[in-house]
Amino acid sequence: MSHTSASNSITIRMQLDHSPGLLAKVMTEVGNLGGNTGAIDIVRVNKGRIIRDITIDTSDPKQAEAIQQAINSIEGVEIIHVSDRTFLLHLGGKLETGCKSAVKTRDELSMVYTPGVARVCMAIHENVDLAHKLTIKKNTVAIVSDGTAVLGLGDIGPEAAMPVMEGKAMLFKEFGGVDAFPLCINTKDTDEIIQFVKAVAPTFGGVNLEDISAPRCFEIEQRLQEELDIPIFHDDQHGTAVVMTAALINALKHVNKKAKALKVIVAGVGAAGTACTKMIQDLGVKNIIGFDRKGALHVGRENMNEAKQAYAESTNPDKLKGSIQELIEDADLFVGLSGPDIINADDVSRMSDNAIVFAMSNPTPEIKPEDALPHVAVMATGRSDYPNQINNVLCFPGLFRGALNARATRINEAMKLAAAHAIANSIDPGDIGADYIIPSVFDSSVARNVARAVKKAAIASGVSRRQS
Repeated sequence: MSHTSASNSITIRMQLDHSPGLLAKVMTEVGNLGGNTGAIDIVRVNKGRIIRDITIDTSDPKQAEAIQQAINSIEGVEIIHVSDRTFLLHLGGKLETGCKSAVKTRDELSMVYTPGVARVCMAIHENVDLAHKLTIKKNTVAIVSDGTAVLGLGDIGPEAAMPVMEGKAMLFKEFGGVDAFPLCINTKDTDEIIQFVKAVAPTFGGVNLEDISAPRCFEIEQRLQEELDIPIFHDDQHGTAVVMTAALINALKHVNKKAKALKVIVAGVGAAGTACTKMIQDLGVKNIIGFDRKGALHVGRENMNEAKQAYAESTNPDKLKGSIQELIEDADLFVGLSGPDIINADDVSRMSDNAIVFAMSNPTPEIKPEDALPHVAVMATGRSDYPNQINNVLCFPGLFRGALNARATRINEAMKLAAAHAIANSIDPGDIGADYIIPSVFDSSVARNVARAVKKAAIASGVSRRQS
């Protein structure tokens, strides 16, 4: 049976006759259909009939509809209305602006606006570097997306991408204390996106590129890094890579293996797969074989774009050919960034002893944990309803916090690797286990640890405007 969660929860307001056992019948129907009952509240009593709100976690809208129909068929029960809790949370958007200072007197008005603000403007005009100190640039990140690669939804456009970007901004603030704002733009043209970001860059201390499809995302990020003096970070690539690498660091401690001795299978060599490969190479992994729909990438293979050719040149040292099923034999690590159910229990059973599987496709992983766990030592996914969730929120709030604190001009490999080690080290070595290789997303120490490590790495690698 599929997992129920709050993300698919509903609140049903119903009117029940004052009859013994009637509420129990409702709960029985919910349970029989796989729903998970949460809060049960009495709203009011109306002429002897009780009006209740019942919150139910479901697995999907189809299950929610079946539960509603079953409840409505119970004699003595009338559904008044049904609310989708996730849609309610999004009403009017999830963000609003706020003021750090009150404007209630003439004195306050004269300082935040004219005439006092003119002196601040001229100070910045004479020394533009003061913008980092005297404007929101100090603590504000732009979240830029064209909506072409949204979660598991694909190319859904900028308007439909906004709820994701708003949520991202909430996570920046909640976990890193960083003010972030979504900018979803109506163009897929690489040059236009680059020009847009360059045009708005004076307002922001950093830019988080989000849900921009490959291979355009590579060029966009690279050119912006070259042409701007603020951090540019494509989170789908590097945030995923940082957290996956952190998980690998601790998984290797658990299985007592060394990075340089691993045989690694990477399923999916798009933006995230390429970045994950680069990071674990920086960790010391030598033998990595990447796969797309046509099989293993190797030097000399036909039908590869420029990005895949570059990938093949830096991986697969033995130039192996074949499918994942053929080459997964004796692999120590499987990294999945592709799609659902591409490997099975038989495949993972042929991996090495104490194998590690990171099946990160969302919402359905490359292999169900229930199928893999009998055959592997460590299993991780991108989902919150299984242990070892590889979630980017462990990275980007603290990483940008550290980059902003350092007033860094870019986010480099040293800073990303420092972030990975900081995430991994947030777990005491004695606590690492098969179900605990990655800290909780709600562990408030993680972002602080990452921020400190990233700032230190920025200073040490020469990309910080500060020396302490």
